[in-house]
Formats: sequence, C-alpha cells, structure tokens
Amino acid sequence: MAAKAPYVAPMAETTLTGRLARFAKVGANLGGFAATTAAARVGGRDLADPRNAAELRRVLGELKGPVMKIAQVLGNIPDAVPPEYAGELAKLQSNAPPMGPGFVRRRMQSELGPGWQAKFAEFPLEAAAAASLGQVHKARLTSGETVAVKLQYPDMGSAVEADLGQLDLLLALFRRIDKSVDTSEIRDELAARLREELDYAREAKHIRLYQGMLAGESTVRVPNVHQDLSTARLLTMEWLEGGRLLDWKDAPLEVRNRIAESLFVAWYKPFYQVGVIHGDPHLGNYMVASADGDRAVVNLLDFGCVRIFPPAFLEGVNELYRAIETDDEDHAFHAFGLWGFRNLTREVMRILLVWAKFLYGPLLDDRVRPIDENAKPGEYGRATAQKVHAELKKTGSVTIPAEFVFMDRAAIGLGGVFIQLGAELNWSAMFRNLIAGFDREALAARQASALAEAGLTSPKHH
Repeated sequence: MAAKAPYVAPMAETTLTGRLARFAKVGANLGGFAATTAAARVGGRDLADPRNAAELRRVLGELKGPVMKIAQVLGNIPDAVPPEYAGELAKLQSNAPPMGPGFVRRRMQSELGPGWQAKFAEFPLEAAAAASLGQVHKARLTSGETVAVKLQYPDMGSAVEADLGQLDLLLALFRRIDKSVDTSEIRDELAARLREELDYAREAKHIRLYQGMLAGESTVRVPNVHQDLSTARLLTMEWLEGGRLLDWKDAPLEVRNRIAESLFVAWYKPFYQVGVIHGDPHLGNYMVASADGDRAVVNLLDFGCVRIFPPAFLEGVNELYRAIETDDEDHAFHAFGLWGFRNLTREVMRILLVWAKFLYGPLLDDRVRPIDENAKPGEYGRATAQKVHAELKKTGSVTIPAEFVFMDRAAIGLGGVFIQLGAELNWSAMFRNLIAGFDREALAARQASALAEAGLTSPKHH
C-alpha cells in the first residue's frame, strides 16, 4: 500500500478585490477609532480609559466577521491585553447576518454540483444559525436523517487575510497602553488557528479526532460527518438535539453539577491524556442533550479551532502543578520553561506564578467547592489579571508563548461556564484522576496514534 500523502490545506477562497475592500472597511473603522482616541487624549483622556475600550467594542461589533472573532479571542485571554480592554472585547458576540437564498443556492451548487438539491429531502434556504465565518442550515437527507449543513460565507479567505493585517494595528494600540506583554507569538497563534478554521475538510478530521479521543465516554456526544456531502467550504454533520446550557442554570444543584462534570470530561480528557484542546469554549459550542438520572449528556460542537500541544507542554502543565503544590520555586522555573517561556527572570516568574496559582487553585483544593468562590459571571480571572499586569509594568515585558494562548482561553472560558452554572465539585479529585500516571512518552504515543487515525499529521512545535 502506498504511503499516505501528508495533509495539505486547500487554498482559501481569496481574491485581491475582496481583500482590498475588506481592508479598506476595517481600516476605516479602526482608523476612525484611532482618530477619536487621539482627540480624546488631547482633551486629557488616557488611552486606557474604559470609555475608549467601550468605543472599540462598538466599532468592532459593527464590522462583524473575522476581526471581531479575533478581538473576542483576545478579550478572553485576560493576561494578553490591557484589563480595561479585555472585559469589553470579551462581550463581543461572533455573529453575522445570514446570507440570502441566492447565495445559498450558488454556494451549494459550487460545492456539490448542479444536482445538489436531489441529495436532500429538504433543505431550507434560511439559516438556522449564523456566525462570523459561515452559517448553518438544518436539512433532511433522503434517508430521513436530520443534518447540520455548515456553509462558509463567500470570499472568507480575503476577509481573514485583510483582518489579520488590521490585527497588527490593534496590538500596536495595546502596546501603547501596556508594554508588559509581548504579543508577537499571540498574533502568530491567532493567525494560524483562524486560517485553519477556513478549512472545513480539516474540521472534519478534527471531529474524527474527538470521536476517537472520547470513545467510550457516554456523557459526551460528537456529531458524525457525511464526507460525501462535505468539501473544504461545506461541512455536513449529524444534527444533535439539545438545549442551551444556560437553560439549566436554575436546575437543582446536583443536575448542574452533572452537566459541569460532563463538560470537564469533554474539554480536559483530550487535553491531559492526548494533548489536544477545543480552543473555542463559547456557550454556543455545547448543548445539553439530557440531564436525567445519574449523568448528564452534553453535545460538543464546532471543531474549527482545535489546538494540538507538544508533549513537553503537557509535562510542563503537570510539573507546574506539582511545583505550586510543594511551593518549590526551582521546580516552577523549570516548568515555565517547558511551557515555552523564555529568558525569564526570577522576579518575572514570581509575578506569573500569581496567575498560575489562580488557575491551579481549585485543582489544589481537595474539597467540593465552586471553581471560584468570589467571581461573578463574566469576571472570572479579571481581578487577578489586573494584579499581574500592574506588577509586570514595573518589571518589563514578558513574551507569552504561542502554546499558552488557547490553553489559557479554554481555562478561562470553561471556568466562566462553571460559574454560570453555579457548579460545586471536587475539581482537584477530577484533575488528579486525569493526570494519574502521566508519562510524556506514553502521551506522545497516544497523540501520534490519535492523529494518524483521524488523518492528521503532527504539527511542528516551537
């Protein structure tokens, strides 16, 4: 049998005209914001003023599309941007007005051919949901199965490339406010993940990857993919029925706890045991299929943003946990190196430990408790991030490694969900169960096997 060719992502749908048009629109909006804040500075308003942060959120909210998604991600990494802006950017919702019937017909024909309608018993031209890069239609196959058909908006490759260009303007603005964090690797990480999200053929492989990693987990459901009805810009999946997560926030505590346990497994079993994480912990990316009896079943959705970590990073995660547990500063210094932090001084490391101790706190506390006993919904991690920023401003800049970005985002995003649910669990016992018997070489072997089974190749790591 011939060796399988390495995966090569197809070219994104990109046109020079589309890129220039999008660049002009985004540039005009951000340029207007820059002019407004410059005028305000003349009047005595500091760039870090919360009113400027609120205005930036308004401007980005009007733009929709990739740049808003980028800003939303930045807002959900509390230690990546100035705290005044992080809170506002996190409020952005990655949505867009759905495309009309004419677009849908043209797109479906370009992806599946002139006879595409014969492949479906029913295909409503109105979208069931719309997001920043595409929209979803709830259709029915000739077999009677209900499916979710994810259709990418036109010229998204152009929009992404144009908006990534404007991301540099955003980060330059943040550097003027706060030089304590070097965002160069954050920028590259966001660009890589966003370009991957345009490739629906890769997302189908991500789904197969998660099916393998969560095989045997009866509390998590991952949709099946219809490969014959999928392309690089069209993804047809099993439609999973379920209710919104927040519909359960007033349920009895034991029910909310069961839902939280299922979410913990869905997110962190793949991370701690295979080195893979779902990088978009948005409320809309999971639904509750059922929460009866002694278990809850959750649906895990949207696999465009998936991060694969080097085994050394997972070793660093575990090593830092042990270092904090034993209050071993030398051990912690070594662990930060495994995480990807370079050229750290002991002084800067002690500041970073404030953030690390916040994240690890619930995992070190062997008792039933909320994930954060003080935070309000939407504020998880904000107060601690402000303290870290304030201290880093006094000591100089630190470069946040690429691997840290989506791990941090997932921890904060999922922690925020647990707060919304009001869940009270022994997070320490759950965590220790996942990392028991950790072995770097064994994880590397599991990861290689899981990626090969899904048709993915191991990524190049720093």
